[in-house]
Amino acid sequence: MVFQIEKDTWLESIMDEYGERLTKLAFNYLKDWNAAEDVVQDVFITCYKHYENIDKITSFKSWIFRITINKSKDVLKSSSIRRVLINSNIFNSLSSKEQSPEIVMIERDENELLSMCVLSLSIKYREVITLYYYEELSIEEISKMLKINVNTIKTRLNRGRAKLKK
Repeated sequence: MVFQIEKDTWLESIMDEYGERLTKLAFNYLKDWNAAEDVVQDVFITCYKHYENIDKITSFKSWIFRITINKSKDVLKSSSIRRVLINSNIFNSLSSKEQSPEIVMIERDENELLSMCVLSLSIKYREVITLYYYEELSIEEISKMLKINVNTIKTRLNRGRAKLKK
């Protein structure tokens, strides 16, 4: 019984810590918030099932991100999903209460524009941009997570930045 309580507490803590970030990551692939939430729920079920092996995982963050990416790609491959670009302000940063409403609106518009531009990139650029800038992973971590050469990650980052500048 104590083991079950520890397991449930652990799951709640990772849900609190990673839930929103994983949903945003999945949304980045799926462009559908409900589908992203379903993927993240499935990720947490996978984590729960692998609780006994958690100490064998060298980087939990990379592991859980990799699961989310793989499950998102699986959903994209399935014939039941059709990607739809929806208006979203997913990457809006929280504004300070001291800013004027005008500044807040300008920043929100800029953040929405940036979010939409990132979401309009092809998946190979979008995933590295998101992991590097929004999840603050290093190029090496991204390389291991996606199982792609470091130089390829650097190239995709540079090309993704160039596309965003346009």
